[in-house]
Amino acid sequence: MSLKKSLLLTSSLLFTAGAVHAEVPNVVVSIKPIHSLVASIMQGLGEPALIVEGAASPHTYSMKPSNASALENADIVFWVGHGLEAFLEKPLEALGSGATIVELDDAPGLEKLKFREGGAFEAHDDGDEHEAGTEGAEDHAHEEGHHHDEGEFDMHLWLDPANAKAMAAEIEKTLTAADPDNAATYKSNLNALNMRLDALDRTLEEAVAPIKDKPFIVFHDAYQYFEHRYDVKVAGSITVSPEVLPGAERLSEIHAKIVELGATCVFAEPQFEPKLVNVVLEGTPAKPGTLDPEAATIEAGPDLYFQLMQGIGTSLKTCLSNGS
Repeated sequence: MSLKKSLLLTSSLLFTAGAVHAEVPNVVVSIKPIHSLVASIMQGLGEPALIVEGAASPHTYSMKPSNASALENADIVFWVGHGLEAFLEKPLEALGSGATIVELDDAPGLEKLKFREGGAFEAHDDGDEHEAGTEGAEDHAHEEGHHHDEGEFDMHLWLDPANAKAMAAEIEKTLTAADPDNAATYKSNLNALNMRLDALDRTLEEAVAPIKDKPFIVFHDAYQYFEHRYDVKVAGSITVSPEVLPGAERLSEIHAKIVELGATCVFAEPQFEPKLVNVVLEGTPAKPGTLDPEAATIEAGPDLYFQLMQGIGTSLKTCLSNGS
């Protein structure tokens, strides 16, 4: 083959490859755990954009100009739904018909669990101010905290690998409909993801089996999907603001709850300062631990979901195995 023909053939192949790549939809995803699932299904074709980056929380997030630009250019937007990323409601309405918007809490096959409130579980406010001595604090938390709509179910759906598989199927279906030329790749990636999720499920079940009967307390009740899947024993939740130390009366209530429930460990989250954890635990037999349900400390990408779930399993096993 002549040099001229070789160059022409190379140029043609590069142009064809570029054309295929250009047809891949511009995809935007709200939060890290869902982004990880989308990134897995898009592997080899493109990378989805992420809105809530780093250690930011969807409960308190404020849109940035770069986020608005990404949404304006999006072909597809994946989010969990109104009950989690409330900050996205108005921006998504403004998109009109410019993008396909997929609310994954509507994915077929999801198992949805109701919020738990009352008794051992404090009003579900996801870190909003909720201190003893504040008039109407519990009522405010219930009304404003997590936007309890859509049947008032817990929106931390991804903390069950079976739910992750249901959402992944909806993601693959949406991508294939928008980009049928790459349907085979999306399907292959989904199959590979499902195999990883099945393996993860088995690993987690084995990891937490020895500590199933050890009660523990979490700072907010985000883990019941994990609890329901693996039959671990969440004894209650404590809702406090990470920015404000609880008052003496509130501390007394927390201490009494820990002792009453026989909690082996109390788990904070990355946004809670160690000083706050130490104050809450002072005078109780419980040990401190950390859980990260939204992957605040994990780098975004296809492996994040697996690191997130394995991290929860490891944290539970480590703290509860060493507890009395």
